[in-house]
Amino acid sequence: MKIKPFAIEEWMNEYENDAVYNLAETCVDSLSIEELVTIGGQDYDAFFRTIADKKMTYGHITGSPKFKKNVAKLYEKMEPENILSMNGAIGANFLVLYTLVEPGDEVICVDPTYQQLHSVPESFGAEVKRLRLTPENNYLPDLEELESLVNPKTKLIIINNPNNPSGSVMDAAYLSEIVEIARKHDAYLLCDEVYRGLWQNPETDIPAMADLYEKGISTGSMSKALSLAGLRLGWIAGPKELIERCLIRRDYTTISNGRIDDLLAAHALENYDAIMSRNLKIIRDNLQILDEWVETEEKITYFKPQGGTTAILQYSVDIPSEQFCIDLFKANGVFLAPGDCFDLPGSVRIGYACSTKVLQNGLEKLSEYLKTIN
Repeated sequence: MKIKPFAIEEWMNEYENDAVYNLAETCVDSLSIEELVTIGGQDYDAFFRTIADKKMTYGHITGSPKFKKNVAKLYEKMEPENILSMNGAIGANFLVLYTLVEPGDEVICVDPTYQQLHSVPESFGAEVKRLRLTPENNYLPDLEELESLVNPKTKLIIINNPNNPSGSVMDAAYLSEIVEIARKHDAYLLCDEVYRGLWQNPETDIPAMADLYEKGISTGSMSKALSLAGLRLGWIAGPKELIERCLIRRDYTTISNGRIDDLLAAHALENYDAIMSRNLKIIRDNLQILDEWVETEEKITYFKPQGGTTAILQYSVDIPSEQFCIDLFKANGVFLAPGDCFDLPGSVRIGYACSTKVLQNGLEKLSEYLKTIN
């Protein structure tokens, strides 16, 4: 099996730990353990006394009943038996692809998106057709083009909502049209929803793919919207028959997630509204700061995101995006992701959901750098 190097992950691994102003991070500003435990008014010491006698055995193989029950509450039609715990959304996506995709299958995947979603099925021997997202179409899938790509051999359509890296959002009507295309050809439909709930418009209410379609699959995570990447917990939400098929392959890769991770994740989900209230304020305040900054920078334009934590900044200087990011990093420690990681030359991806102070200081340093280049 051959697989392409994972461009964005290699980039993050190389530079992230030395960043002074990390504007490449895609999680909403991470919670500390103390913040997590006390966010709903719980006593910190009492909380840990309740788990002190837990033995470090394997956890519940498919996820604890409490964890799965709380995840199921994030959906309209999902029950705990429709939920499967995994090691982050990256593990959830991989297991779905490992379960469904075989050599010779055809897969359609939006692009740009998280590289795993197209590189993994390619490595399994599938023919992956890229459905290119463009700024001219607000980084939304062209439905006519999607229709033209689907045929009886199409096993799976893969989308990402909100989109990473653009921050575009497909509303309920748009998703329903994609569902009808998939249903017509009896294809599975996987939606990576790790940024679900992080809407800029407070009136937004967008259903999950697992609730929309009988062959719809949603993957989610504690990492992005809930600020808990350190727990390394995610999940698959989907049809029971798919969950049962995933379990067969999961035995070879995961066994169980950590008991403490599961316990803390269940606690976070019980305080979902409080965490999301905190995180929505961060992303909305910070996007306003970013938006005002873009307005003042003559060398920068962007597509204003409607959701998620990332945006694409296009710059008007003739420098390859990787070199742009390296020079910036060396100049003042500001860390961005090159657009070339997403086949978007002449641009960078910014993660604007970090602490507000880090964003403000990082943008100030980015402005200083832009003044030095032509």
